[in-house]
Amino acid sequence: MHSWTSAYFTAKNGTKLHYYRTGGNKIPLILIHGITDDGLCWTPVAEALAPDCDVIMLDLPGHGKSDAPDDGYDFKTIADKIADLIEGLGLENPIVMGHSLGAMTTLSVAAYHPDLPSAIVLEDPPPFWNTKNSSADDLEFRAGMQAWFYDLKRKTHADLLNAVRAENPNWQEAEFIPWVDSKHRFSLKIVKMIDPQETVPSDFRAKLGGISCPTLLLTANQARGSILTPEDVSDLVRLIPQTQAVHIPTAGHNIRRDQFPIYMDVVNAFLKEV
Repeated sequence: MHSWTSAYFTAKNGTKLHYYRTGGNKIPLILIHGITDDGLCWTPVAEALAPDCDVIMLDLPGHGKSDAPDDGYDFKTIADKIADLIEGLGLENPIVMGHSLGAMTTLSVAAYHPDLPSAIVLEDPPPFWNTKNSSADDLEFRAGMQAWFYDLKRKTHADLLNAVRAENPNWQEAEFIPWVDSKHRFSLKIVKMIDPQETVPSDFRAKLGGISCPTLLLTANQARGSILTPEDVSDLVRLIPQTQAVHIPTAGHNIRRDQFPIYMDVVNAFLKEV
């Protein structure tokens, strides 16, 4: 049983954000989960980083124990709320890490508040910096995602647990329960997050050029479910030239879950440099 803090922070617009925190006078590090996950889905990573870092595992709006407002699911608004949290908790230049939609959120924090993060880590983000090439700009994709959300809500805890274990034999046991629990906590309002036409500000691509902090991009095998194409990676490196792109071919979209030791080796090597 962890002795982590479970607490709430109220953003300037009134949204209550829930987070878990390992604590200690250490390097502050914020973990931002992907869509339908929540903060505790980072449990193995938080356990690994806690000896050296004060780890904050955030529940995004519409996820976990955070508020689920009717609107405000665009990346600029969410980035502003995270900036409020950084300021409110007195976190001095935290490292920010995110997975999938959480990686896009991490990019947004660095893009719209470039003075805040000391470094960012991006685990297989959707390429919303170029919506013309984004698979999520496809109506069929969005319809499929929405159907998946509803399917998750219909399934029992036992059904979800059996399915995720069968589909992901490489995951460690500690991943399964947090993943299943998160699926019963997210709000269906988050469907708004998967449409880049609604969530990505028009100036987002231009803002990426203002990111100056060290940046790690983790990519994986498209045949195993990874989102990014080599062209997407090259595009982001052009926009953020200091990006270190590391490809892990034995993993899919859930890189840290598929290949946890490799993921942690790469992340720890990067963190030692920053």
